[in-house]
Order: sequence, then structure tokens, then C-alpha cells
Amino acid sequence: MPKIALVTDSTSDLPKDQAEKYHITVVPLTVAFGSDETYVDDGKEITPKQFYDKLKTAKKLPTSAQPTPADFLKTYKDLMDQGYDTIISIHISEKMSGTLASAHAAKKQLEGKDIEIIDSLNVHMPCGIIVLKAAQMAQEGKSKDEILKKVHEMIAKVKTLFIPKTLEFLQKGGRIGKAKGLVASLLEIKPILTIDAGEISQFKTTRRWKQAKKELINSMKEMIENPEKLTVIVSDSDNEEEGDQLEETIKNEFNPKETMRAHIGVIVGTHVGPGTIAAVFFEED
Repeated sequence: MPKIALVTDSTSDLPKDQAEKYHITVVPLTVAFGSDETYVDDGKEITPKQFYDKLKTAKKLPTSAQPTPADFLKTYKDLMDQGYDTIISIHISEKMSGTLASAHAAKKQLEGKDIEIIDSLNVHMPCGIIVLKAAQMAQEGKSKDEILKKVHEMIAKVKTLFIPKTLEFLQKGGRIGKAKGLVASLLEIKPILTIDAGEISQFKTTRRWKQAKKELINSMKEMIENPEKLTVIVSDSDNEEEGDQLEETIKNEFNPKETMRAHIGVIVGTHVGPGTIAAVFFEED
């Protein structure tokens, strides 16, 4: 039976314990505060807490950079040297980052090797949960075709609703996507955003933070058909208290089959800023 490796990038924000448990290889991006402070997003050079502390006092917004083709080439070669026959590499939407292009460039240098590169059409835990489920299937001995079928089913199923404290970071970072119409009203609204076809998109518009949190739950009620089949991941960017409150509300409202708690990491935090809360959810067959 072929030995299958799962690879993702650090924008998936997979909890470290889950990545280690299921032997998922995470290729890090980098974040820079100006020209003289660059950090690899590996959880060692800069932690999320250190990042958000710096972000609050930074005079200029930080920038992020994708891994290079050489980074992916080394990753893929190392996995092959460890005896993996197949690599499934699942990454941030190509509309948000050049990460996928770097992965494809590395694959071209490994002609004849069994490497599947997949655009998750997502970022953060919507991508991370897909990678996690694929890795679990690999450990269970499922075939490549079975795993790929599940991956594409989940890409179509996973939904995301998130509320940023401000749109400033998305706007200045050029990640506003289909929600460009919101920019003129930055100071007047608290939008609920989603990810649609690989881009950030406006889902609903509210006037106040408290109202936005209430509307997020109401929207989930409209979208969820079978709460007993529901998996929910709640995450936040340096807003743990409100993230915990959102998780508790979701448990009380839906009694989902499974809940997870995650945090928005360094790279995604560069673009959404501190204070964001998010709900990622899907229903299993």
C-alpha cells in the first residue's frame, strides 16, 4: 500500500498538536516588519502572541511572503527520502497568495513523482480542517483516490463566517477581494465576511459588533441542516475571551457533533488584524 504524506502551509493555522499527531508537514510563510525584521512563521521565530503585541505598536503594517519553490522542493524531497510514495499538498487559495505557484514550480522539478497539489480555495482552518481530515484518512490506510475525493467534497462543503474588528488590515493588505464595496463604509459598519471561490466576500452587513455576533449565529441557523452531523471550529486573532464566548454559544445553540478551538496565526493575522472572531463549519455525510 502506498505511503501517503500530507503537506500544507502555515496559513492553515493547524494546531501544532494535530499537525504532529497526524504527521502533517507545514511549509512556513514569512512575515516582515519593515526591511530589517523578518520572521519565519514556524512558531519558533515569532509566536502569535509576540506577533500581535508587535502589530499593536507597529508604525507600518507588516507584510507576508510566500514560501519559495526551493522551500517546497526541499520539503517534497525530504518526504520522498523518508519513504513516502505519494504527496498530497493542500494550500491557501491562489487568489490570496502565490504559495500554490511555488508548490507547482517545485513539482515541475520532480517529474514522474506522485505529487498532487490542491487549491483549497480557502485560508486558515477552512484549509486546515481539510488537510486534517485527509491526514486522518491516510493514517487509516485509505487510498489516494479516496482521500482526494474526500478533499474535493470538503472544499465544496466547508463554510466560514468571520467578523473583523476593522477592515483596515484587509484593505491595506489588498485582501479585501469581493468585499471591495465595503471600503467606503469602513467606519460605519461591522460586516460579517465569508470566503467565496477563493476570495474574501461580504456576507452580511451590520452596524454594531454585538449585532454582528448575533447575526453570525442566526446565519449559521439558516445554513445548517443537520446539527448532529456538524463540526465547528471557532477561532480568534488575539481575542480569546470572545472566541471562547462564541464557542460556548455555538455549543448551546447547535450541540454539534464535534467542536475545535483554534487561533488565527501570524500570516492570516497580518491581513485580518487583531480582534477577529470566526466560525468554520461543515456537516459530515
